[in-house]
This record gives sequence, structure tokens and C-alpha cells, in this order.
Amino acid sequence: MTGDARDRMIDGAIELLARNGLEGTTFSTVLALTGAPRGSIYHHFPGGKDEMIAAAVDRAAANAVALIDRKAGAPAAEVAALFLNAWRALLTRTDFGAGCSLVAVSVAAESDALRLRVATAFDVWQGRLAELLAQGGLATAEAESFAALLMASAEGAVVIARAR
Repeated sequence: MTGDARDRMIDGAIELLARNGLEGTTFSTVLALTGAPRGSIYHHFPGGKDEMIAAAVDRAAANAVALIDRKAGAPAAEVAALFLNAWRALLTRTDFGAGCSLVAVSVAAESDALRLRVATAFDVWQGRLAELLAQGGLATAEAESFAALLMASAEGAVVIARAR
């Protein structure tokens, strides 16, 4: 992980959320993974763990949008294939050890603010997926419906695959 301590900590939190869930993502585990100095915690995240997790949620959503944006202008079938292949690659690369960091937060967060943050992140991700599917040839309503189906199917499949 490169970049400054804050960026490393956010990226580390994303990875830990995907592997260990919200409960397994602490400042200590993030520091151990990233090598960031202990003093970075409250310097970069004076609002505590929820502030770090919120930043991780935002970045994870931005990363997902950046990934699917690689297929901007491509046929809808290619957009869908990239989306599904990205999940397949994550699961196989981690031997089913990592899932979706957003799901990890949504199922375990006690904070309404964090759950709302995740809902917004999913909305942004799904909205962009729908836009790309529409650009790729689907009618707007069909693209929106298919984006919702892709998101729900992939997220559900990841959860089931990790459980099994």
C-alpha cells in the first residue's frame, strides 16, 4: 500500500472489512496491516472508528464505480460481464476469504449514520451501473432493473459463496 498514512489506513480498512467484517476491523488491525504510525489514528480520524469506516465505505464505492467505468461506452453485456467477473476474481484470488466491505458494514453497523452511508454508496454504485448499461444499449427502465438485479445477485452470491 502506497500513499500517505490516511490513504493506507482507508485502503487497509476496506481490505479488513471485506475479510474480517466490521467487528474485526479495528484501529489496531488497520495499523498492523498498513504499518501506519499509531499517532495517525486520531490525527486523520478524530471522529473515531466510525469516521474511518465511513471513509472506507466512500472509497470502496468510488473504487467500484471506477472499475465499472472501464467499460463506459461498451455494450451492456460487456458491462455486466466485467461486473460479475470482478466478483469472481475477488472470490477466487482470496480463496473465498474476502467479500464486500459494504455488506460487512451494512449487516453489523449499529450506527444509523453508517448504514445510511452504505445505502448511499450502494445507490451510487447501482446508479452508475444502470447508466453504463443504458449507454450500452438497454432502455433506461430495463437498465435500472437489470442493475438492481446484478447488484442483488452478485452481493447475495458473494455472501453465500463465503458462507459455504
